[in-house]
Amino acid sequence: MKSILHQSDEFTRRRFMETTAKSLLGVGALGVASHSRAALGPNLGLPERAGAAKHLIYLYMSGGMTHLDTFDPKPGHENQGQTKAIGTNVDGIRISEYLPTLANHADKMTIVRSLSSTAGAHQQANYLMHTSYEQRATIRHPGLGAWLLKYKGRLNPNLPGSVFVGGDSRINGGGGFFEPEYEPLAINDPNSGLRNSKMRGMNEETFSRRLDLAKEFDTDFHNRYNVKDVRAYTQMYDDAVRIMSSKDLQVFDLSKEDAATREAYGEDAFGQGCLLARRLIEHDVRAVEVSLGGWDMHNNVFIAAPDKCQILDQAVGALLNDLDKRGKLQDTVVVLTTEFGRTPRINQNAGRDHYPKAFSSMVAGGGFKGGFVWGQTDEGGENVAENLVKIQDFNASIAYALGLPLDQVLYSPSKRPFTVTAKGAPVLDLFA
Repeated sequence: MKSILHQSDEFTRRRFMETTAKSLLGVGALGVASHSRAALGPNLGLPERAGAAKHLIYLYMSGGMTHLDTFDPKPGHENQGQTKAIGTNVDGIRISEYLPTLANHADKMTIVRSLSSTAGAHQQANYLMHTSYEQRATIRHPGLGAWLLKYKGRLNPNLPGSVFVGGDSRINGGGGFFEPEYEPLAINDPNSGLRNSKMRGMNEETFSRRLDLAKEFDTDFHNRYNVKDVRAYTQMYDDAVRIMSSKDLQVFDLSKEDAATREAYGEDAFGQGCLLARRLIEHDVRAVEVSLGGWDMHNNVFIAAPDKCQILDQAVGALLNDLDKRGKLQDTVVVLTTEFGRTPRINQNAGRDHYPKAFSSMVAGGGFKGGFVWGQTDEGGENVAENLVKIQDFNASIAYALGLPLDQVLYSPSKRPFTVTAKGAPVLDLFA
């Protein structure tokens, strides 16, 4: 009977710890042994950036953000339709009337108007933007947040190194072929706090006693099989226990912010996700991605775009303002991007279709110039007319701002060589 009770108790403990580890670390216990470690190869020589940024906030506009109705308006051209352009706080820079708050933060932004992608379908383009590699059935590539953790490590051992905030569970740009600890912790609703992080049905004394007993039982096994996969499994449990008892977990509780601050970001999930991102990087989480879906506007773009832009404009404006006031913008790279643009020519449904040929994104902080526009499209927004930027080069610019070794070769578990951004080259003109 005692044996049956012990087995039941051990199952419950392990089940709780696996759930907790998955919640707090973004990993699952069963996945640890299935990953081999990536190995470093030669560094081909591009020097790292001095005074690099420490954090990445990656704001992803899922579905394909329309460039003519956001950061690259073409006033007076028939492709523009109903959207008007407005001035900003930087002479000569005009953006969409749907982004009035960001217009007052143009002095903090570099707008890239000459992006071009080779992928025109959502999944493939999303993957390419996040990883710099084309999607393959045989391998899953790491995203920038995972590369940042791999090369720079965690800053706060009591919190996850990377966090994803949004409703899309198909996270592209996760840990890829790296070890499980490089996967981001996924949070669906930023208002819900962190789930599965508290003990239920037992007090701390009982929990501690059971952990000590389990370690005693496991000692012989660990001594006999002192290999990296067993050590990784044990380390994962230890990390979960440490994080559970950390006061830093309060960072996930947005109720700690005053009502005026929460209102400034907007009550929607994206706005609150941006607020959570600010809190996380202030507590030394390396990388945070916040997604905003709904940009796939094949119909009625002039009805859908203003509503979506209002959410974007309020949240990102508040984020840039907050980071700047708190002295965190310089050591944080803020990226606002999407998988592709939308057709400059309006379709028969008063919408815009997929358009990877030319589109826009924005970066701020981390040494990027403020009040700066790079590249341009032609008068109708259909072709890149100057300074074309490939996806790999855009991501290389972000990686360079973060001080990542762009030419460092790293071998996957299958012994294939990779670099951070598929040999992309940073656009050095973007930096101050």
